[in-house]
Amino acid sequence: MSKPLENLDEVLQNHKLSQLDYTHILEILDGRHPNIVELGIFSAMWSEHCSYKSSKKYLNGFPTKAPWVIQGPGENAGVIDIGGGMAAVFKMESHNHPSFIEPFQGAATGVGGILRDVFTMGARPVANMNALRFGNIKNSDNISKYQRHLVKGVSEGIGGYGNCMGVPTIGGEVSFDDSYNGNILVNAFALGLCKSDEIFLGVAEGIGNTVMYVGSKTGRDGLGGAVMSSDSFTEESKSLRPTVQVGDPFIEKLLLEACLELFKTKDVVVGIQDMGAAGLTSSAFEMAGKSGSGMIMNLDQVPAREEGMTPYDFMLSESQERMLVCVKRGKEQEVIDIFEKWDLDVAVIGEVTNTGNMELFWHGDKVCDMPIAPVSEEAPILDRPTSRPTYLDEISEKTLDSYDEVDNQVAFEKLIASMEVVDKAWIYDQYDSMVQTNTTKAPGSLDASSIRIKENGKALAMSADCNPRYCYIDPAKGGALAVMESGRNVAMSGARPLSITDCLNFGNPENPEVMWQFAQACEGIKEACLELNTPVVSGNVSLYNETNGVSVFPTPAIAMVGLNEDQNRVLPSSFQSDENHLILIGETNMEFGGSLYVKELFEETTGTLSDIDYAKELKLWDLVIEANAKDLLSSAKDLSSGGLAIALAKMSAVSGKGVTVGIRVGDERAIFEESQSRAILEVNSKENLETVIEMAKELGLKTDIIGKVGGDKFKINSVEMSLDKLKEVYFKSFKEVVEQDI
Repeated sequence: MSKPLENLDEVLQNHKLSQLDYTHILEILDGRHPNIVELGIFSAMWSEHCSYKSSKKYLNGFPTKAPWVIQGPGENAGVIDIGGGMAAVFKMESHNHPSFIEPFQGAATGVGGILRDVFTMGARPVANMNALRFGNIKNSDNISKYQRHLVKGVSEGIGGYGNCMGVPTIGGEVSFDDSYNGNILVNAFALGLCKSDEIFLGVAEGIGNTVMYVGSKTGRDGLGGAVMSSDSFTEESKSLRPTVQVGDPFIEKLLLEACLELFKTKDVVVGIQDMGAAGLTSSAFEMAGKSGSGMIMNLDQVPAREEGMTPYDFMLSESQERMLVCVKRGKEQEVIDIFEKWDLDVAVIGEVTNTGNMELFWHGDKVCDMPIAPVSEEAPILDRPTSRPTYLDEISEKTLDSYDEVDNQVAFEKLIASMEVVDKAWIYDQYDSMVQTNTTKAPGSLDASSIRIKENGKALAMSADCNPRYCYIDPAKGGALAVMESGRNVAMSGARPLSITDCLNFGNPENPEVMWQFAQACEGIKEACLELNTPVVSGNVSLYNETNGVSVFPTPAIAMVGLNEDQNRVLPSSFQSDENHLILIGETNMEFGGSLYVKELFEETTGTLSDIDYAKELKLWDLVIEANAKDLLSSAKDLSSGGLAIALAKMSAVSGKGVTVGIRVGDERAIFEESQSRAILEVNSKENLETVIEMAKELGLKTDIIGKVGGDKFKINSVEMSLDKLKEVYFKSFKEVVEQDI
């Protein structure tokens, strides 16, 4: 009869397991007490990070199917058909906790992990993006100093890893709010291309087939990382540095090329899985679990980087640049030859069995024997209590009239200098955006980014978006608007939005108000994806983004991918030529809920959001996509934070061209309001102007001719700024703020 581990209560607490969990474990093991290796495996597999135990209830029901979806959620990455026998493989994931503790390595390994998710599927990565959230970087206090340190470390980590891999970082977003002072968010996105009939899945099946380890050696770095990412932070959290993985992009580049070469072999690979969160544990259990197989692994055969490593270390290490491969029996030498050629470790460590159990051996002694299915499938699914946040009553009562009036010129000068608005070249100039020579819309060019697809003559557009202020005042509509905004950005480049990947970043799920925010945001995302016909194909949930009881704003980041049928018709989002006409599409109301205007001028996030008109949004997409296909547009830019005035100012600064605009409004402040489903279209002739307006009218969209491109100043109604001053503020402000400690 087995005995419980010594100091069991303390061991369970260290592994974030409850007494209820332990009772369940005993049932799974037929009354036998687990040893420390088995308990560590349960801890990792049942962590929030790996099991989604708090979120799974709300993720069910996400729309995941469409004619173009080849692979939805449940694999390393999602896959969509992009025509001509080609597929796009993509996913976004969080690396929030590690990046707050150790920004360079945390962000770098976030990029490395998401790249492995993509090339594990058989695709060569061709584009990276990121969605970054930091706290207040403007002040001289310790919080702002540390936030500036984090901006620098994260930027260097992302740039260093992506650049070494030879994968362009082509876009993303960066925003700032005090709610991220204790927890920054680092969400990494990667997209790869492969032939649509050459996709590899993470499965281990076929009795007697071989299980092989490839890549880098295993060390103790990242030990317990998945469990660490499933808890809140306190002041002592910086002592968690040993749980942060350390990456090596040069090894990853070799691993990428070796895997892609392996995929070209015939009848060798049964399945392949990246060793990400929970390392060898999650990869082995997931691969065998998908087929209902069993597995034997000899842990003493796993290549080790450190002396004295134990079975526990091998199973729970999150060392980077490693893969687990299921290989057809008798084909092992082909795999060994390829990985040795690329100077990578490779070892036969086990085989697929028919027992349904995971059997782990250490120098011939069995150190683990546990059923795979319940460990993979019976993680607790929690129905945590939810409660509408009390803060909503107070903030929903506030309207624009709750605040003093501010002169529009003063307001514009404040908004255009906002860290939210100004150009982030200081960050994205550290990224190589042009490697592989396919980037047609790079960072800083506004709205979506784009790459050409050499194989079929088309182009892919992609955008990462979320307005956390909207999500704070109304998580359901905020989640829906994140889908809508990312889709609108893609449509502004002339591409048809097809599918999303998401990264759902929230606070502590043990707080009923946070759980309510999460549930509401999921409903909003589901509704928007259904209405806009953009299913979810992959994603990630990051909870416990909380420090000392303060949670981040709900931040469901959405990355949309869309297809442009002609790579030569990628639409710019900044002014192209003097004398071109500008048309405003859409209704201008007085929408200031969660607006940049209220945040920057009054340092508050308040108000409510209006009902969403998905039909109008789709008509706007149709208009821009059709007009672009007919070569009627010179550029298109959507309206979002800061409204019409800030959208025009960005177009003017990026293009280096002045603009004069006049718009009739009942309240002068309407130039900053944030009504949805609006865009600025630039056309180069009166004939095109009339044609686009007629197309818009047929779709039932409101149009206003608002002005022309040209001159040496930016002017909208009573607001005016010289073009030189506008460019100076837009392009230099961020650098001045982030470098103030140097």
